[in-house]
Amino acid sequence: MELKKSSKKLITLLTDFGSLDSYVGIMKGVIYSINPDATIVDLTHEIPPQDLHSGRFNLLRSVPFFPPETIHVAIVDPGVGTKRRGIAVKFKQGYLIGPDNGLMSGVFDIYPPESAVELTNTKYWRDENPSSTFHGRDIFSPVAAHLSKGVPFLDLGKEIGVDTLTKLELPKVVATEKGALGVIQYIDVYGNIISNIPNEHVNNKSFTADIASKSIKSVLAYGDADSGELLTLEGSHGFIEIAVNKGNAAKLLNCSVGEPITVKII
Repeated sequence: MELKKSSKKLITLLTDFGSLDSYVGIMKGVIYSINPDATIVDLTHEIPPQDLHSGRFNLLRSVPFFPPETIHVAIVDPGVGTKRRGIAVKFKQGYLIGPDNGLMSGVFDIYPPESAVELTNTKYWRDENPSSTFHGRDIFSPVAAHLSKGVPFLDLGKEIGVDTLTKLELPKVVATEKGALGVIQYIDVYGNIISNIPNEHVNNKSFTADIASKSIKSVLAYGDADSGELLTLEGSHGFIEIAVNKGNAAKLLNCSVGEPITVKII
């Protein structure tokens, strides 16, 4: 089979592997062994271990900033080695490769999947008998490398229905007369609380965010609040955010993912 000419597709990596061990470096070695001309971008490898919600959020906030045809390898995989599927998904902006456990579902809220395959074609694996604990090395990285070299997407495995892809569900945002009801979807390294309520619900108007029995007034920038003061604003990621100027909002409010937030325009 004659392959298409390489179009120098980017490959991004997002994992919970951290930087202390050699796992990420090994994945890159596998990719370069197959495609020495690959260009690899590390999104992050500091997702908290097995935290699918954090992986989901970081993936969805990153994908829109990459050019079309980018190949995104995303691995937060508590079910590695079990019957959960390894998949590749084609969507408007490129491709996603990783476990079918809901990690990709935030991206699909923005870019609906166009087609999907279960990665059953061992020709494009590193080994026909992969490790039961390191599919990032033995399946996902080599598949991404072959795809970057021009292997046709549907050759990677068995086509599956996009409606069968696993979703990691958060409660839906509910619009109200003066705002919206939502939940915490992510807490970043600064302790900033990021809701699932899009900024469009306040549309550059002043508002309050009610959480943990507190009503917090909006500002335009972190520095508009006093040091140590709670604030809420329209986040750069596109969602309403709660923070503390020079502090940690999640610790102060003792909050976690899934807890409710109410936004009201004032």
